[in-house]
Amino acid sequence: MKDVVLGLVGVGRIGVMHASNIAALNGELNAQGINVELRLTDVAEEHARAVAAGLGAEFLPSVEALIASGVDGLVIATGTGTHPELIRAGVDAGIPVFCEKPVAMNVADSLPVLEHIRANDGVVQIGHQRRFDAGYLEAKRAYQAGELGWIHSLRAVTCDMTPPPVEFLATSGGLFRDCSVHDFDILRWLTGREIVEVYAKGSNNGDPAIGEVGDVDTALALITFDDGTVGTVSATRYNGAGHDVRLEIQGSKRSLMVGLDEKTAMESAEAGIAFPSGEPHKTFAERFDQAYRSEMAAFVELVLGLRKNPCTPEDAVAASRVADAAQESLARGVPVKVALGKVAPAGTLLHK
Repeated sequence: MKDVVLGLVGVGRIGVMHASNIAALNGELNAQGINVELRLTDVAEEHARAVAAGLGAEFLPSVEALIASGVDGLVIATGTGTHPELIRAGVDAGIPVFCEKPVAMNVADSLPVLEHIRANDGVVQIGHQRRFDAGYLEAKRAYQAGELGWIHSLRAVTCDMTPPPVEFLATSGGLFRDCSVHDFDILRWLTGREIVEVYAKGSNNGDPAIGEVGDVDTALALITFDDGTVGTVSATRYNGAGHDVRLEIQGSKRSLMVGLDEKTAMESAEAGIAFPSGEPHKTFAERFDQAYRSEMAAFVELVLGLRKNPCTPEDAVAASRVADAAQESLARGVPVKVALGKVAPAGTLLHK
């Protein structure tokens, strides 16, 4: 039996989800000869102790104590502003790190972190869970196999049922950085292409407090890829029908939609059409439950040296470059070129 000790920093909403997934994964991984132990810490000590007790995990009083306890990998599920410092701590300790997106609040703050990771041969996986969702995986397979033909347009949609607390939005970096960055990442990952230009618009029709903290509750970006293909990325904090995440890929041979199932938060206006008939998803955690589990299982394999990094810091920063450009376009009201930096190797052409 191979033993893996994971240290989790942060037991807020997403931290508790990761902690629960790690605990649940242990049973699944035991069958593969892997035993996972969880240790955790949070500045909210009473809450963290309660979470640890409920999951049979060990509580440590600080990040330093957690790392010193001999963990094999560090899982970071804290606020974005703490990511750079915690990533550096894990890299300096010589252990693989999993960090929720993004690397830092913006690209400028991310670049020194990338340099530190590279200079110290760090291994850091960033949390873009959609890469592990069955629908997105199948869409990528079909695309890469040429089954869709050449792609003439793509449409990505991310709709929250209700907005998160305004206190969170005030430090989130904006709707494109917090929410649509997942769509920017998945579009790069699926197509192998770079997004080179963004033209964004947004509006506020819900809670006025969202506008007061400098954000919008709804936005849409027209994106252009490096071969001229176009697409749209839209997001909203108010989708009463349910949590809705979809991707439409329209090709010369076939068209696919990721997220079209019995729980899709959409109704047909056509007479006699009952689909979808299931109860819509309410939250991102529910929609991507299995993807989050698979993502953490991949990190365990990364810690053990059994696989390549499925989402590198460079991947995450590339998506953040697009999000930064979208936020700038939203603010200025003009199309903005994406500062690509080093362009990743391109995949199959989308156009003929």
